[in-house]
Amino acid sequence: MLLLFRKDVRILRRSPALLGALLAYPVVIAVLVGLVAGYASSKPRVAFVDRDHIPPVVKVGGRTFHVQRIIDRVASNVTLVRLGPAEARRQLSSGKVVATITVPPGFVSKLASTVQTPSLVLRTGSGGLTPVVTEQAQALVYQLNRKLQDAFVRADLRYVRLIENGGSATLLGNHYDVLGLDRMRALLDSLPPSQRVAKMKQFVAFARFALGETGSALRATANPIGLEHPVTKGRSWVLSAQVQAYGIAVTVTFLALLLAAGAAAAEKDEGTIGRLGRGLVSLGQIVWAKVALAAAAGLALGATIAVVFGLVVEAGGVTGGEPWPRLPLLLAGVLLAAGAVGAGGVLLGALSREARTASLIAVLVVLPVVFLGLVPKAVAAPAAWISDALPFVHAVRFFGSALYDTSPWRTVGIEAAWLAGIGLVLGGLARAGMKRLAA
Repeated sequence: MLLLFRKDVRILRRSPALLGALLAYPVVIAVLVGLVAGYASSKPRVAFVDRDHIPPVVKVGGRTFHVQRIIDRVASNVTLVRLGPAEARRQLSSGKVVATITVPPGFVSKLASTVQTPSLVLRTGSGGLTPVVTEQAQALVYQLNRKLQDAFVRADLRYVRLIENGGSATLLGNHYDVLGLDRMRALLDSLPPSQRVAKMKQFVAFARFALGETGSALRATANPIGLEHPVTKGRSWVLSAQVQAYGIAVTVTFLALLLAAGAAAAEKDEGTIGRLGRGLVSLGQIVWAKVALAAAAGLALGATIAVVFGLVVEAGGVTGGEPWPRLPLLLAGVLLAAGAVGAGGVLLGALSREARTASLIAVLVVLPVVFLGLVPKAVAAPAAWISDALPFVHAVRFFGSALYDTSPWRTVGIEAAWLAGIGLVLGGLARAGMKRLAA
């Protein structure tokens, strides 16, 4: 087995272009997968339909607001596209926008009245982004309410002061002359003392006290819970633990599968499989020699990526998340994952019977395997079930837990058992396939 391993390593050393391609190709694919994942989480396009023709400036509660500017500012999680009603419906049906937000007629007048609640109308499609867009629309309404609540509280307090002090007021187009508690108390003082007058004076005193606390109550109602947001220096998405785990898993999966498949099929191309199987080594030893080659190559590349991530994090001055204390545990997982994937590669090589065919099939197989591992279970449960039967997703979970979980041992143990079990099954199938290759 050791001689077979040394032979494969020498072949790779004699072909530096092939070795460079084997090392660079999975890294490029990992970067592309990261870019695709970043694009998938980018801002979705949402149509904004203004049927009320919002003016540039709206007065609410005596304060001036640029409503459109506020909407643009708080809708930072989506890309708002101004469209007419018909075009918005057409683009929603065609999937060019994922949702439409409509400002119905009368929205501004209801908003300016401060006594009516205007509504925005949200229409969404039936795609997988619907829950996300709905949450973002709710966040948009929440942020608008936060911007406008102070004006509404001031308007409400004006009515409270009017009840306290009296005066003239206009409400929903109607004019009123309000007596007010102060003038009511003066009128009661001018009346002859009686039990009914005393009760009314008691009511006026209690009402004055209760209304005096209205301002604090309204502000507490508008903001029952505050949120403090101290700014800290942390990892960006590009350097996150999830990206690191996916990056290592993608590169190790590509390299181990391609290398093991090509090395196993090359024994047939070189005419050595028959002679080796006649007594020099067993078919099982040939399989495990190719698995060892894939595991060694995956370990070297996985360690390099982990070290590069750690150096970049330290160079950026980000504290926390450096991989150095967890590096031995991570590399143990890389070795196990590369071996399991390598066993699958040997199986592909044995079934393909030719190195070029094996390499092509390995590329065709590895892409669906990687992307199946990226599909959340909530989006497509069958895809997640299929992915659980393959090494990639278990490698991702192992790497993420080994690097950043406070107590990784339970997750690492479960995923290591999965990887070992899948590797043994694939190794057994590969040994059976090698009998066919040697025939």
